[in-house]
Amino acid sequence: MIGSEAVPFSKTGGLADVLGALPPALARLGWDATVALPRYRGVTAGTLIERVPVSVGGYTREIGLFDAPLADGARALLVDCPDLYDRESLYGSGSVEYPDNARRFAVLARAALEFVARRGQPPSIVHGHDWQAGLAPVYLNTIFASHPVLRGIPTVFTIHNIAYQGLFEADWLPRLDLGWEELGVDRMEFWGRMSFLKGAINAATMITTVSRRYAEEIQTPEFGSGLEGVLRRRRERLVGIPNGIDTSVWDPATDKYLPAPYDARQLDAKSLSKRAVLARYGLPVDEQALARPLVGMISRMVDQKGFDLIAEVADQLVGLDATFVVLGTGEARYQELWVEMAASQPGKIGVHIGFEEGLAHLIEGGADIFLMPSRFEPCGLNQLYSLRYGTVPVVRSVGGLADTVDDYAPGRPLATGFVFEDYTGAALLGALRRALDVFRDRESWRALQAAGMRQDNSWDHSAEEYVTIYGNAMALAARG
Repeated sequence: MIGSEAVPFSKTGGLADVLGALPPALARLGWDATVALPRYRGVTAGTLIERVPVSVGGYTREIGLFDAPLADGARALLVDCPDLYDRESLYGSGSVEYPDNARRFAVLARAALEFVARRGQPPSIVHGHDWQAGLAPVYLNTIFASHPVLRGIPTVFTIHNIAYQGLFEADWLPRLDLGWEELGVDRMEFWGRMSFLKGAINAATMITTVSRRYAEEIQTPEFGSGLEGVLRRRRERLVGIPNGIDTSVWDPATDKYLPAPYDARQLDAKSLSKRAVLARYGLPVDEQALARPLVGMISRMVDQKGFDLIAEVADQLVGLDATFVVLGTGEARYQELWVEMAASQPGKIGVHIGFEEGLAHLIEGGADIFLMPSRFEPCGLNQLYSLRYGTVPVVRSVGGLADTVDDYAPGRPLATGFVFEDYTGAALLGALRRALDVFRDRESWRALQAAGMRQDNSWDHSAEEYVTIYGNAMALAARG
């Protein structure tokens, strides 16, 4: 595997959780799984196994390759090139991406492939994740097409978020050892520029994305970000596989961040987490406050996550008979909105601008309701955490949210949450009000919690689906 971040070494989002958990899940199924990623600033893990010269378009550096164990026999290959990766952040400074990101991630793909080549034994599969690994299938189809070890290796490429495409000026092609023919419309060309993501979609043996609904959505203009036509052309090779969660880390029965364990059979101790969340935010913890439904949000504060809808109905939200706790960062206007809402309702709204892993676990454990009103959501992880923690999700019916949350209606035993369709503030409010109404019916609410906690959203289940895709890719490659 090749990707740009993985827990426990580096993280900016859900990709890191995937690449930290999927390789061990594959290892538990008998695969020898290695994930290659940059050795960023501050990463001290790993044992140096060799230093090798890697050249991309005349840019040559001696690259250190570090081996670091992951769980269950999987491992990480940390690619060390201080000139490229020893920087203040992973992808850019502030909101501006590093101007040499094309080179940074071309070197990652090249180093990973040449590591394999030096060992003389081809892997069964090369699996790239998101645009940063997009050149791996492209290189295998071009400069390594006749390589004695690397030729003919089947590739799988996973799109985690099609909105991020790795777009660069066309003059990067020769600097990445790629010919001008790669600027064809059936290769990497995107409105006169080159797209790492488009190149991977066209070059990979199989393409996956992170939910079944999202695999359908990205073939439409509304969600395809300009690549819907390319994906429709390759739709027979496109499959949606939902992400899993690391159930050794996200488990209310063993979670070290909760004041007391609980599970689906014994939910009473969840109230201790609720009390702890309220106290952490400086909110009242009297009996009235504990009886009021607690709505949690852990999110980037951006339009994609539905914060424009929240702004639209902010006045009505603060008037609901509910308490809100929010954790996250994002656009200044949305941070300020929540700070102002908290100032206007200091006994009912708590806001923490930033991110803390322990507080995220505590909110999942202590909240009664989790709010995810996303404009689009390839998979989503927080709704999966919420289901496991008996925290009922309120979500919009898009992407992975639609695949994993079943809308409540009386007499539906498999319902797990509350779902709305239209991307409007009124629809969001309607779903949240439905949830608050059902919360007062303790029997129905317990049934919702129990149904969600019974779901198997572990990586073991998702890894089995990836193994099937690997088999399909290997069969396709064998047929040529």
